[in-house]
Amino acid sequence: MNAIISASELASELAGENPPVVLDVRWHHEGSLRSAYEEGHIPTAVFVDLDADLAGPAGSGGRHPLPDVGRFGAVMRAAGVSRDRDVVVYDGGQNWAAARLWWMLRWTGHASVRVLDGGIGLWAGPLEQGAGAAPAEGSFEPAPNSKDLLDADSAAALARSGLLLDARAAERYRGEIEPIDSVAGHIPGAVSAPTTENVAPDGRFRPAAELADRFKGLGAADTAEIGVYCGSGVSSAHEVLALAVAGIPAALYVGSWSEWSADPARPVATGADPQ
Repeated sequence: MNAIISASELASELAGENPPVVLDVRWHHEGSLRSAYEEGHIPTAVFVDLDADLAGPAGSGGRHPLPDVGRFGAVMRAAGVSRDRDVVVYDGGQNWAAARLWWMLRWTGHASVRVLDGGIGLWAGPLEQGAGAAPAEGSFEPAPNSKDLLDADSAAALARSGLLLDARAAERYRGEIEPIDSVAGHIPGAVSAPTTENVAPDGRFRPAAELADRFKGLGAADTAEIGVYCGSGVSSAHEVLALAVAGIPAALYVGSWSEWSADPARPVATGADPQ
């Protein structure tokens, strides 16, 4: 299944006999965007809060560590998610938050999840207002797999043996600025690959062939093992999604730089060179 869906395709599926579950995960780093959801959302969409539902408490594991898997499953069931029903997720257009939910559902065993390409800004259909009606309870039971998830040690090893991509802005990778975390720089051996370069000006993903060429140019053609990290495991999920659009599987280091840089025993590299 394609990892993304267009607004026109979603409108057609919602009008069909077996409409997908739609999840609205609009988010801003300063707080929840539930108010934006209540002002207008795609019909039948259920709101999911990234900070409350898709991450555990910030701490030594980073700013957005994984939540308790059992709790995540309960949130998904309350949103109407079942394994045998398609899911479409969207956010305000950046698709970082939507990608985080896409990745979490895929990581926990849901095989049919897509992201609305370009987010709600490209939706031309009607909007619903208010808190939304509670959907029928779903039956989804999460079953995490280890191959899609990296920790600090496996990310460090992958930077040496495979390809570890840094999805943050290039100046953060080089260590020239660090607006959030206490240490500037990157994981030694990681390659700079800003996730912002995966999308066109309208926010939609670049064509699959173009993305494939980009990642091959960064070293994806030279290894079967690829991982991605960012600041806190949100924008890096967007890069994993872009890789999936290009037909390239990749693992995610959820703790990312916020976890790595908090450990003084971890080495830090600066400058444009991966080493």
